[in-house]
Amino acid sequence: MTRARTILYDCDTGIDDAMTLLYLASLVRAGDVELAGVGTVHGNIDPLTGALNTLRVLELAGIKAGEQGVPVAVGAARPMAQDVHYALNWHGTDGLGDTHLPEPAGRPVAEPAAAQIVRLARAMPGELTLLATGPLTNLGAALLLDPELPSFVREVVVMGGAFDHPGNATTHAEANIWHDPEAADLVFAADWPVVLVPLDATHPTAVHDDWLDRLAAHDTAASRFAVRILEFYVDAYTPTLRRRGAVIHDALAAMLAVDPDIGEYTQRPVRVELRGELTRGTTVWDARSLPAEDTRRPVRVAVGSDVPAFRERLLTAVLSL
Repeated sequence: MTRARTILYDCDTGIDDAMTLLYLASLVRAGDVELAGVGTVHGNIDPLTGALNTLRVLELAGIKAGEQGVPVAVGAARPMAQDVHYALNWHGTDGLGDTHLPEPAGRPVAEPAAAQIVRLARAMPGELTLLATGPLTNLGAALLLDPELPSFVREVVVMGGAFDHPGNATTHAEANIWHDPEAADLVFAADWPVVLVPLDATHPTAVHDDWLDRLAAHDTAASRFAVRILEFYVDAYTPTLRRRGAVIHDALAAMLAVDPDIGEYTQRPVRVELRGELTRGTTVWDARSLPAEDTRRPVRVAVGSDVPAFRERLLTAVLSL
């Protein structure tokens, strides 16, 4: 770890978000990360179900959450300018692989997720890392609520987009960006430091038999939960990967937020295609050797990572709980 981070996590708690919550919980318990709050958004599942899933995972990991602990706020239920869609075939009808777990002990807070972003950023200026692993509707709404927000945020780390990798929601668009292209473009246009972790970086980190078997061999509540939810995810992913495995996209973004040195990066302004009939939601950069001048602040785009380190750290984190 380079240094501790104060993280506000914005997510759409499906399976890879849940694995990321376990990873973050291990860092919280070790004193390496302060989790200032969590906000949920439409995407893998509706935001209320996502909030309840978040509470379930944090409680399982021994983190007090809800009104008496880490605040979990319900966010935007739909995108800014299109119909809402869920990824039930990838995450199950409950977002956690159709495990249908009991109700959590805690409840979501009353404050909306976008308002929580603004309040916490202003309460700790320059300290907050916004980690976003779902559609960016809450962040876009927060920018509209408070145009000065970027000056209060230390960094924004986003799992989303695809450049030299095919999309996963459409041929060109990655799901988090495709679910709300307008919000994503607002985030990339704002004057704050953004790290973008696209499919180009996440797909090579796929976990396979050995990793999954090591997880299954460990008998704790957290590891048993991870095995259960990953069974659904692996079944969904295996046809794409053409071998048993899964891509735990969101955990790479979280890991790069706390230890950027395990990533490889390039810097380019990023735009989102908003009108293309076949390409809406596609992330676009000028990758030419002499890119055109651009008024947008460059985004730091992850193009690779130390894959063995990622896999080992994620497994170690889950097994530590």
